[in-house]
Amino acid sequence: MVRVSPRSRVAGWPAAVPVVLVFLVALAALALTALGACAPTGPGPEGGGGPAPATDLPVTRLTPLGEDDGYLGEGEGVSPFTEDLPLLTRMDPELLKAVRAAATEARTAGVDVVVTSGWRSERYQQFLLDAAVTVYADEEEAARWVATPQASSHVSGEAVDIGRTDAADWMGRYGAAHGLCQTYANEMWHFELAVEPGGTCPAPRADASAG
Repeated sequence: MVRVSPRSRVAGWPAAVPVVLVFLVALAALALTALGACAPTGPGPEGGGGPAPATDLPVTRLTPLGEDDGYLGEGEGVSPFTEDLPLLTRMDPELLKAVRAAATEARTAGVDVVVTSGWRSERYQQFLLDAAVTVYADEEEAARWVATPQASSHVSGEAVDIGRTDAADWMGRYGAAHGLCQTYANEMWHFELAVEPGGTCPAPRADASAG
């Protein structure tokens, strides 16, 4: 039997802070961009550097969003077996079932799967899109990493982001056995139900702007 630990979280900021702080952080991000600072980085397909998941954008360190929006906080992740979080409970039931089945299999291989993002409210998705525009200082570049609320598969509950490089890599290799496929080439952490269990995943689209 697989033992599932309770929520595993990295300490983060409170769920609600004054909006003015968000504005100040946004200004700071703009200033860094103007100075030529690099965009935030995270694990790439080979475990190296690359742009981080949308939920790791610096602007999200201070946010008025809460768990009811599907928000966890920068750097946090939870077990996919957690029962009481909207980011999991409002996901498509078949997607959640597949993620849990894959996580159980991964655990036998010594890989711990955590979910860093699942279902998101429309205002959370809009917040991430606004943050991306601020950080990248370019709407087209932001659109490569964060979809609009109307187009986002997170808002519809049909996408999940897998945390830790080894877990995302494992999911990319073996997730198709459960119907899970990496759907964007530039986001090794983003998975959706794209095939029947055991099927062959289609080639991922270039990025979120590809539709």
